[in-house]
Amino acid sequence: MQPAAGLRVVQLTPAGSACSIGMGTLQAYDEMGPGTIKGLHLVVADIEQARAELAGRGVEVGAIEDVGGGVKYARLADPDGNTLTLQEMAWRTGDKF
Repeated sequence: MQPAAGLRVVQLTPAGSACSIGMGTLQAYDEMGPGTIKGLHLVVADIEQARAELAGRGVEVGAIEDVGGGVKYARLADPDGNTLTLQEMAWRTGDKF
């Protein structure tokens, strides 16, 4: 979307989600240097499948860590050094999500 000249906003919103990842030419985005995003959680329904898909595309993804309570994590970083975490919470999938 380009709401005004010189201003561009892109929002990535997963289907059914009320949250977005934003990027664009806003001053707030410009002030964030490469590698400054840490621990962004990407909730997935099946962490094994998501990890395998990323690894199959050449992304280095850490081992799946089961922290109990139906919560699992797998960590990765992008080429700029931003860190992301795949997160599965079995109780937040399907109709409960």
